[in-house]
Amino acid sequence: MTALLTDAAVDALRAATPGTRTTIHFNHAGASLPSAATLGAIHAHLEREATRGPMEAGVAAAEQSEQARVLAATLLNAGPDEIALTGGTSQGWGSAFAALGRWRAGERMLVSRHEWGGNLAVMQLAAREAGASVETIPCAPDGTVDPAALEAMLDERVRLIALTWLPANGGLINPAEAVGQVARRHGIPYFVDAAQAVGQLPVDVARLGCDVLSAAGRKALRAPRGTGLLYVRRGFLPRMATPAWVDRHAAPLDAHGEPRLRQDAGRFEAAEASLALRCGLANALREALAIGLPAIRARILATAAHLRAELAAVAGVTVLDAGTERSGLVAFQVAGHEPAALQRALAAQGISIGTSGIPYTPLDMRARGLDQVARASVSYLTTVEEAGRLVAALRGLLR
Repeated sequence: MTALLTDAAVDALRAATPGTRTTIHFNHAGASLPSAATLGAIHAHLEREATRGPMEAGVAAAEQSEQARVLAATLLNAGPDEIALTGGTSQGWGSAFAALGRWRAGERMLVSRHEWGGNLAVMQLAAREAGASVETIPCAPDGTVDPAALEAMLDERVRLIALTWLPANGGLINPAEAVGQVARRHGIPYFVDAAQAVGQLPVDVARLGCDVLSAAGRKALRAPRGTGLLYVRRGFLPRMATPAWVDRHAAPLDAHGEPRLRQDAGRFEAAEASLALRCGLANALREALAIGLPAIRARILATAAHLRAELAAVAGVTVLDAGTERSGLVAFQVAGHEPAALQRALAAQGISIGTSGIPYTPLDMRARGLDQVARASVSYLTTVEEAGRLVAALRGLLR
């Protein structure tokens, strides 16, 4: 049975999060609020750099950096050798995509309709250069990716299946595990963009059946901006080409001066990285594991469902979330208020929301006739009282 996060436990977590005292934050899908302990881990390393020297401080922080790798592996049910510490989702995803090697004319990439715009840019540029194609997997009636339709699209020319698990423009959750079963049956590389998923719901890469999974630290994990995780399945690594860029960490020189490409996911890391941010990442991972992802998921699910119901009850507000299983991201529009202007008006009242436009999820936005949506994304830190403040503010703007 899942241990639930009680109101008292949430109050304690909020007390340990400075941002909850200065803002009503509904932009956790953009970047969440770090804890005081995560900030302390960052500051402690910066202090070491200032007092010992950055290189000497780096030696002291090496263990913390490796702890982040081990903790991330625990979070994803992976091996530490399958984890690379990156600067964010796009950096990790793009590095892994480049290591698939050159594309040839006629080869196909199959993507979810909800694919992140940055991933699409990488794929479309590669396809354009090679004469390959990027094709959209049809959706089921609830708006999620249809695994049966995906299977019907497959032939020997399909070289990649890419899925954005939790989209940036709405609250649906795609059936990543079912898509993975299709990919495994046919032996096709499967990439999962889990930017919004990691830290919000339990993630088991073995169950997903993915070859590559990328995530950001700054979202549900509440880690510093500029941190990310890349999982590369151990058995998939031999099928990948040399990364587009390596250095002494990814391909150290041996005693004869010959480069030896690392035989783990560390080949996608750089020697130069912010160890202060990695110390913060390690702390954020430790906190997420201590709370428990099932408890985090249950709290977010309940809070987001409450917020959707409250918003739907406001005349002039349209909730736009598709899907059957939903995330903590609530997409909506307000009559007479363009989302960016709405964001500014709420910010003036101390309430932060996000917005999402066509460049974020172009295939889905165009398919649904949307130009821009407002996003109110919740965390396990979010309270019912804060939801009430947001709804009251919207009512006020609609008067």
